[in-house]
Amino acid sequence: MTESAQRQHMVYAYAVLRPTPEAARAAAVLRGVADEQVGLVETGDLAAAVGPVPAEEFEEGALKAGLEELPRLEALARGHHGVVAGLAPLGAVLPLRLATVYRDEDRVRQVLQERRDQFLPLLERLAGHVEWGVKVYTDPTDSLARDAAVPAGATGGEDALSPGRAYLAARRRRRRGAEEAWQTAARTAARIAEEAGALAVGRVAHRPQRGELAQVAGGGTAGGGKPGGENIANDAYLVSADRAEEFRSRVLAAAEGQPGVRVEVTGPWAPYSFALPPDPAARPEPV
Repeated sequence: MTESAQRQHMVYAYAVLRPTPEAARAAAVLRGVADEQVGLVETGDLAAAVGPVPAEEFEEGALKAGLEELPRLEALARGHHGVVAGLAPLGAVLPLRLATVYRDEDRVRQVLQERRDQFLPLLERLAGHVEWGVKVYTDPTDSLARDAAVPAGATGGEDALSPGRAYLAARRRRRRGAEEAWQTAARTAARIAEEAGALAVGRVAHRPQRGELAQVAGGGTAGGGKPGGENIANDAYLVSADRAEEFRSRVLAAAEGQPGVRVEVTGPWAPYSFALPPDPAARPEPV
């Protein structure tokens, strides 16, 4: 890359993998976050999937501002995941954190060399494995259905209460229902963790999602409810690829028949949760 091109472009890094002819061919047909052609930067027995991106959009200040805009963040995440997903069938791939940008390819090679003793054991461990996501929610639609099914007169004479007392009694009933749903979901999450742990070789407990993120449904779902509810558990499991469907089936079976609970199983994915995050030098660097 010429000096002029270096001033105009930075290098976006997607993943670390083994340098093979198959990996080079697969990378060459992929397009990245800036619709750039992806390629491999190699050093010895390691390679990074990278692509040239415009410096004016990916230098630190511009990138930070862009990540605060939801459409920009979503587009970046789709592009990043598209490259990782395109490489994952080749074998072990270590996905790098979203928006890992370097000044040039020489810096990428330097990081590969500096972290070789970390990357190689991880690639060995993750070979032949995939990630599954398991989320457990309370299901408010099921709770509302139970409330609606309470027969008249079964609420301790609420119909005879004043409007204010009846309102307070209804609030107490809903609060008890929510607490019962939370406890049921927590018990279900513990049972799923035990069942999943019998098949998985690794588990990462992520922070439960809140707000809009908790409303997004995907993958297999047990419980029959619609998106919504409180996210009780948000776990990632590392599973041997040849047991992937068995894992999914057993997790969903463990959640069946639990009122007030919704369980989502997503995957299989590249092992995002089990790859090391990039070191501090992986942030955008001055051009």
